[in-house]
Amino acid sequence: METTFKIIGNDISDGYHTFGDLYKHRVALFITLCKNLDGYKYANTWRSKLHSDETSFEGWFVLGINKEKGKQITYHLPMSEWEKTNFAETLDKAPEYDGHTSNDVLERLSNF
Repeated sequence: METTFKIIGNDISDGYHTFGDLYKHRVALFITLCKNLDGYKYANTWRSKLHSDETSFEGWFVLGINKEKGKQITYHLPMSEWEKTNFAETLDKAPEYDGHTSNDVLERLSNF
């Protein structure tokens, strides 16, 4: 089955969802996962407006699972979602980034 991509406004679609729709789904799913993992003995959730080096991306914050290198799962989320993450520990700055890639995140998620 061949997928045809279309431009819809300023977004790209596969005919069913736009990338914008899928991004909103990812944000909602990650917040839900973090909320449900909060307090779980093998995972702790946290959030920060600053990276470990005290830089930031304007309009974004980091929501993460685990602080230890080799266990981190993180995503940048829009500041409009900050209040939805009140369950997470708020840090002055994020733990030092362990260099995880998209593939690392997929593997770490599959290990829960």
